Amino acid sequence: MAAVESNMMPLGTVAPDFDLPDVISGKNKTLEDVRLEYGLVVMFICAHCPFVKNIEEEIAVIARQYTDLKVGFVAISSNDATKYPDDAPEGLKAQAEEFDFNFPYLYDESQEVAKAYQAACTPDFFLFDEDLKCIYRGRFDASTPGNPEPVTGDDLVNALEAHLEDEPPLKDQKPSIGCSIKWKE
Repeated sequence: MAAVESNMMPLGTVAPDFDLPDVISGKNKTLEDVRLEYGLVVMFICAHCPFVKNIEEEIAVIARQYTDLKVGFVAISSNDATKYPDDAPEGLKAQAEEFDFNFPYLYDESQEVAKAYQAACTPDFFLFDEDLKCIYRGRFDASTPGNPEPVTGDDLVNALEAHLEDEPPLKDQKPSIGCSIKWKE
């Protein structure tokens, strides 16, 4: 399993728009549909990646907690489902049901949304403020498959807490590490 780091979108970048099918509801969702009063977390994840599997249960917990605090969450999978069939919409829906995701899980078949966000790996996290400007990008926490670090979501949670307390974006933002997005040839 070769690890890839995220590209670290420049802070202040406005969230690129999207209009993608939600594997849970079957309806298309846009950026405007998923944002809430205090912003939005965009997560590039998938069903097969061991780095995502390591944290998917805690993603669900944190999303429920912060959705209640009016921060939107959305997951996007951009992997080539022909080569990685677990990441086809049916597999993503099964993952969402298993972990009781309370957020839309979108399928980016064209991979254009991943490119617009400069997403490089799964998982890859982006936090946008109420003006949809990037205030955090990077890792969920220090845990990875096989390392002894506990799964806490601390990096993302600290960014969320700083934002909700009207503090400036965190200075220490570390790139996410995970499986590369499975680009089509």
